Amino acid sequence: MDYLTLKKQVLNKYFSRTNDMQKKAVFRINGAVLIVAGAGSGKTTVLCNRIANMLLFGNAYNSNTVRELSDDDVAFAQSFLAGEIDNFDAAERLSEIFGEDRVKPWNILAVTFTNKAAAELKERLENMGADVDGIWAATFHSACVRILRQDIEKLGMGYKSNFTIYDTDDQLKVIKTVMKEHNISDKAVTPKAVQNLISRSKDKLITPDKFSTKGKNGSDDYQLSTAKTIYTDYQARLEAANALDFDDIIMLTVKLFAQCPDVLSHWQNRFKYIMVDEYQDTNAAQYKLVSLLAEGSGNLCVVGDEDQSIYRFRGATIENILSFEEQFGAEVIKLEQNYRSTATILKAANAVIANNTQHKDKNLWSDLGDGDKIRMDRFSTEQEEAMFITERILDGVKQGKKYADHVILYRNNAQSRTVETTLAKSGIPYKIIGGVRFYERKEIKDIIAYLCVLNNNYDEVRFGRIVNEPVRGIGAATLDELNRVVSGMGISYVQAMCESDSLPSLSRKAKVLVPLGETFSELSQHTDDISDGSLIDDILDRFGYREAMQRQGLEGEVRLENINELKSNMITFAKENEGAGLSEFLEQVALVSDMDSFEADDDKAVLMTMHSAKGLEFDTVFVVGAEENIFPGYRSQFDPMEIEEERRLAYVAITRAKRHLYFTCAKQRMLYGQTMRNKVSRFVVEIPSQYMAYDDHSAVTASAAARSAEQMKPRTSYLQQQQRSYRAGQREMEKRVENVSYAPGERVRHGVFGDGTVLSAKAMGGDWLLEIAFDDKGTKKVAAKFAKMTKI
Repeated sequence: MDYLTLKKQVLNKYFSRTNDMQKKAVFRINGAVLIVAGAGSGKTTVLCNRIANMLLFGNAYNSNTVRELSDDDVAFAQSFLAGEIDNFDAAERLSEIFGEDRVKPWNILAVTFTNKAAAELKERLENMGADVDGIWAATFHSACVRILRQDIEKLGMGYKSNFTIYDTDDQLKVIKTVMKEHNISDKAVTPKAVQNLISRSKDKLITPDKFSTKGKNGSDDYQLSTAKTIYTDYQARLEAANALDFDDIIMLTVKLFAQCPDVLSHWQNRFKYIMVDEYQDTNAAQYKLVSLLAEGSGNLCVVGDEDQSIYRFRGATIENILSFEEQFGAEVIKLEQNYRSTATILKAANAVIANNTQHKDKNLWSDLGDGDKIRMDRFSTEQEEAMFITERILDGVKQGKKYADHVILYRNNAQSRTVETTLAKSGIPYKIIGGVRFYERKEIKDIIAYLCVLNNNYDEVRFGRIVNEPVRGIGAATLDELNRVVSGMGISYVQAMCESDSLPSLSRKAKVLVPLGETFSELSQHTDDISDGSLIDDILDRFGYREAMQRQGLEGEVRLENINELKSNMITFAKENEGAGLSEFLEQVALVSDMDSFEADDDKAVLMTMHSAKGLEFDTVFVVGAEENIFPGYRSQFDPMEIEEERRLAYVAITRAKRHLYFTCAKQRMLYGQTMRNKVSRFVVEIPSQYMAYDDHSAVTASAAARSAEQMKPRTSYLQQQQRSYRAGQREMEKRVENVSYAPGERVRHGVFGDGTVLSAKAMGGDWLLEIAFDDKGTKKVAAKFAKMTKI
């Protein structure tokens, strides 16, 4: 057997757990590559195998270089092909025999959606026999924090490498403080609205000085002008506190690269191979970051699925993945074989998402068989809906399933209450993802605040949280004076307390402040070693926190147990991250997400939003509240692009199911304090009837469960009537656009947004995707099929 044939056989055998399209992605390591990975298509397998190939074999598969092999090398390769040696034991020797232009671990940056995914990626690579020491597998935020820890001082903005990361609660506190100082009423503009506006601005790399105050009519807008004032002062306060919010982490890294070519060059030379997972959920700042890093080598591989782009509300833009092929001249590899779901579930998902215009052609398929039909069950009230779900879970457990095989998905957290109550009454163990997280508990936030101040003595928000916790007689007036001293003198809070006896405005409280400051100063010297968690014990004992908890009785004991769990987390972190200190631990705490703590082996039924379910799979999925005005929500119905986002969310929900999928709805439900009567969700109606089994329970009482097939007929026809009505409306909309074309420069009138000028027009599947500059509503992308639009 010649060398090239033997090499191909060995590499194909080594990566034999991948299908043909997956192998294509694994062996294509150079240049720009877009891997369109449909739901359940094994993208994690592809990511791991692709990196393993880069490390072990490099570009060997595509090389025609012929080598002379020794008899021992040939014999080893043939033993491997015969199955006498497994991948793990063969990896190092095969790499030496066949590897060409192998990639160094430290030249790889793999960006994942969660910290948990990054850890799992490295673990799987180690199990494949690859050397992962030096690989950066991290989220965007984690990777950028590491870069900023090293280089942020080169920005010349006053930031130091021990900066603090503010969470959303911390941000709101700063915003409220700024509003109070400027006498801005929260009736004029709400803190949360400002927070969102600042976040979206940073997503687009818009700094306070570039923040526009122009409204839709082109003149200055009061709310935008107010927001700019707050944004400007907010950013100044963060810098003074040596603190970054989540959006700063990306924005400042991009700014660092733009301002410091030597820094950019360093990281480009470091990361010669870049892979980005979940690319469909990147925003403008992340796109710019990736583009800058990839300019060095041009080796950029992104993995994603535009049909699972569901974070528009966080600033994600689907255009990043839709335009990637054209912008980077990328090869496109489609993964369409699904290893998770039955064919019926996939056909339903394909049918629903086909209604979107922002959609690349692909067709998920499965060889797992057709499976059961998808259920649509309608009830009189949400209580009956919840009871039905409870009964189905109990039936499933009787049949040998685990509680954890069942997930209840909802559009909004407010929908969980009734289901949660019913599960509890029935004795079904359950957990809610997205409820009060461990790190959001008061006592945990208190101890984290102490740790933050020890790490960064300038941290205004965290200092304000714990300076009088437990109570020390330090009131708001003293805190305000401390803030003025720190700001005016440019010193830290710890220094201000230590020197308070010589400061006239603080001398009255010096007996309390000086010893407090000295304790902070002393403990601040011991933040490098966190290996035994004793720093947390010191906080509990030296600041009187343990004693305060003990006075609270049983509740205090529970809180101390939670703090001990935090101590355990610190010790574990130190063991897993040799040489890491307090800064690194706080960074990990700040960047943890709900899904990082999700454990699938915990045998409890799961309740979560559809957004939280992304990337997960369950045997049985219940989608509750499948009703218009809930899913999709009322507001989204005025914006075609919002409807498309909601439809992508439906696609994500459907494709979480492996074998059984239920949609449920109620004739009427109490939600947000009012009784709602809604039609069945359009996303259910869009599923062809041959894949559905309908049951309308609302026409009978619970005691009439054993009804005849004849009695079922009028109830099962309800959804079929809904389908006919919906599709008739669809045909009517299609008739409006089938003989109409659009071109840039034309003036049009939209039923909701008013008059505007067409900027671009793209024919897409019997419809037109238009970008229109509306006179009063700004620039929007709309689908002509959904718009009541006429030319003017």
